[in-house]
Amino acid sequence: MNKKITTLLMIHDDQKILLGLKKRGFAEGRWNGFGGKVNPGEDIGSAAMREVGEEIGVKPLDMKKRGVFTFEFEGNPELLEMHLFSATKFEGEPSEGEEMRPQWYKFDEIPFDTMWPDDRLWFPLLFAGKNFNAYFKFRGHDEILEHKIEEA
Repeated sequence: MNKKITTLLMIHDDQKILLGLKKRGFAEGRWNGFGGKVNPGEDIGSAAMREVGEEIGVKPLDMKKRGVFTFEFEGNPELLEMHLFSATKFEGEPSEGEEMRPQWYKFDEIPFDTMWPDDRLWFPLLFAGKNFNAYFKFRGHDEILEHKIEEA
């Protein structure tokens, strides 16, 4: 199977998380972290920093790799390999761009109903400071057929 390599950066502190409403393209209309594709020859961490800069105009200062997710979509021969990072400090003021509209959410107000269904399953590990790897198999974009999450 072919693999597409992507990044996801979650910016949070101990009470709230910064999410972005995707305004176009893949996952349009969903709240998510920030990230995207890794360009040929680009380091994965550099890609995560570039993407968050392009999407909301901030630079993470304490970015940490938290894990790797593999997503499989029923009927699609390409796997999605997503490298998850987190940051609690950044430079700049999050601002809306062409692709994303950022907004802070308290942990108990996270809009899971308008996010990827897998987020409910791994956000507790993220907030607990754990590193972990995950596999999710989807039917469409809303139904999880299989999943596995392991602390790393």
